[in-house]
Amino acid sequence: MNPRYGVIFDWDGVIIDSSRHHEQSWERLAHEIGKLLPAGHFLRGFGKKNEWIIPNLLEWSRDPEDIRRLSLRKEALYREIVAEIGIEALPGVREFLRRLQDAGVRTCIGSSSHRLNIVAVLARLGLESAFGGIVSSEDVVEGKPHPDVFVKAARVIGLSPARCVVFEDAFVGLEAARAGGMKAVAVATTHPGSDLVGRADRIVDRLDQLDIADLVNLVDGTSSPTHAL
Repeated sequence: MNPRYGVIFDWDGVIIDSSRHHEQSWERLAHEIGKLLPAGHFLRGFGKKNEWIIPNLLEWSRDPEDIRRLSLRKEALYREIVAEIGIEALPGVREFLRRLQDAGVRTCIGSSSHRLNIVAVLARLGLESAFGGIVSSEDVVEGKPHPDVFVKAARVIGLSPARCVVFEDAFVGLEAARAGGMKAVAVATTHPGSDLVGRADRIVDRLDQLDIADLVNLVDGTSSPTHAL
């Protein structure tokens, strides 16, 4: 593989699993401001921007300044929780990133997470130099399933969307990858593999189930949809 190919990673559920950190941060924020969280809110908002979640899902506020204040406070609480209980890269992540680096594959993070969160966790994991760029929540207007975050990530690494493979765990992220004209690999961390069938070009349980040849085949259209075993 060479720099004609790129890999774009969602963050939560692909590189790390911080679902409990985020869920706890919403709970702390709700307690702090005296608001209620609707049943099932976390999964229904998974992969979406706070700027959509707060007014549309939680119905806490529709004032732009208030939404921004609540969003920033929620993310500060998230970082506090990460510092309290720690966090690790998901199994297979470090090995897969080494493969990509050795092969000269261009990489970028494309996430609905806030940039400060990503940077803080990268530093904690010692993976600051593992990615060629970051496109985060602050860099886009339209969140997933709009493809903007992934299209911008492809631009950051200097490739057309058609030359990129996106790794995602959320339904809205997989929709965004396909809407952007990219190949999509579903990571079965948030949803079981059976629920991801038909939503992606490949399904894996962990990143290192794929090698460089698999990625080349995906981009060049020589592989068929399957669950990597």
